[in-house]
Amino acid sequence: MVEERVTTVEPAAGQPAAPVHTTIITDDRSRGGSPGWFVGIIILLALIAGIYFLTSMSKTEAAKDNAIANAATEVGAAAKQAGTAVETAADRVAK
Repeated sequence: MVEERVTTVEPAAGQPAAPVHTTIITDDRSRGGSPGWFVGIIILLALIAGIYFLTSMSKTEAAKDNAIANAATEVGAAAKQAGTAVETAADRVAK
C-alpha cells in the first residue's frame, strides 16, 4: 500500500509574497512480509503433520493385515490338527 502526503506552505496574510513550497512524501515499502512468513510456516507444519499421520495410518493398516493373516494361518493349523484327531478317532473306532 502506498502512502502519499502532500504539504503545501503558503505565506500568511500580510506577509511578503514568497514562492509556494510543496513537499511530496511517498512511502511504498512493502508491508506484511512477516505475516506471510508466519502463514507459510503454519502451512508447512500442517503438511508435515498430515504426512506423518498418513504414514502412521499405513503402518497400522499393514500391522492389522499381518495380524489377520497370522490368525488365518493359526485357524488353518488348528483345523488340520482337528482333522488329524478325527482320523485317529475314526481309525480306533473302526478296529
